Amino acid sequence: MRAVEVQEYGGPDVLKVVEAEVPEPGPGQVSIDVAYTGVNFADLKARAEGYRVATLPYVPGLEVSGRVRAVGAGVTDLAVGQEVTALTEGGAYADVAVADAVTVFALPEGVDLRTAATLPTVVTTAYALVHAVGRLQPGETVLVQGAAGGIGTVVGQLAKAAGAGAVYGVVSGEAKATYAREHGYDEVFVGDFAEGVRAATGGRGVDLALDPVGGDTFRGSLGSLAPFGRLVSFGNASSAEPWSVGQPELYPLGVSVGGFSILTLAKTAPAELRALAGRAFATVADGTVSLPVTAEFGLEEAAEAHRLMGARSSTGKLLLRVSGD
Repeated sequence: MRAVEVQEYGGPDVLKVVEAEVPEPGPGQVSIDVAYTGVNFADLKARAEGYRVATLPYVPGLEVSGRVRAVGAGVTDLAVGQEVTALTEGGAYADVAVADAVTVFALPEGVDLRTAATLPTVVTTAYALVHAVGRLQPGETVLVQGAAGGIGTVVGQLAKAAGAGAVYGVVSGEAKATYAREHGYDEVFVGDFAEGVRAATGGRGVDLALDPVGGDTFRGSLGSLAPFGRLVSFGNASSAEPWSVGQPELYPLGVSVGGFSILTLAKTAPAELRALAGRAFATVADGTVSLPVTAEFGLEEAAEAHRLMGARSSTGKLLLRVSGD
């Protein structure tokens, strides 16, 4: 089978298409004939700096859609040939991927394989940020970094559906600002955001801030909170030093800081992940949320997908078409 390997860390050109052995599922696992693979920023960090990579060579990719190829011992609720979407621990840039059965989900009714590839990481993470960790209440205000990306696109729609009073986004360029306004955002700031947020909220700040960037952006988001506001960190795209907050930052306004990682939750609380994913997927099936696939590449074009995402010019969701119709 074909697989895209990282044999050394570096730029997009280190992604090499190789012939590999077809993986077999172990106990509690399934193998999947991949139709589509989602491209995520975590894949770029894995390729460039070894984020969550145990050893090289490494095949990136955290989510797939496709059909069950084989089931391992102990798997009773999935069948060969069944259409599924799955969260993987890597290995998704390939014709066949293996996933733990607990992170493999039957497709919601009415959702095709192409759309299904957008669900496991992005839609589930966005739902968790708004509801499970962020606990957004009707009338509250939200600030979202990376508003035009996959997660940002879904968060804007979910926040509006939850009755947010206003949803503010931060993006890196004007084209992205236009895109974000089309997906639930009331006002979008390009680059600097702290003064704009204070002005837009009459000096009060926002009730919920969502940050995948870290570093100065994390600190700016923390400083943009209203009294009793919540900040949720869900990434460190800046590769800055891990954040640390304590009494000086939290006590004055009674703010709180939380975190979320879907990959970690899959390990520590898989039953919670399944319940969360079910609720998240339902928002796509019922039309509450749509995530545009704005670019699609063949498996051999994985490097081009990484270049596009790394240039910070992409919006929505990027996919690799492996065997999809």
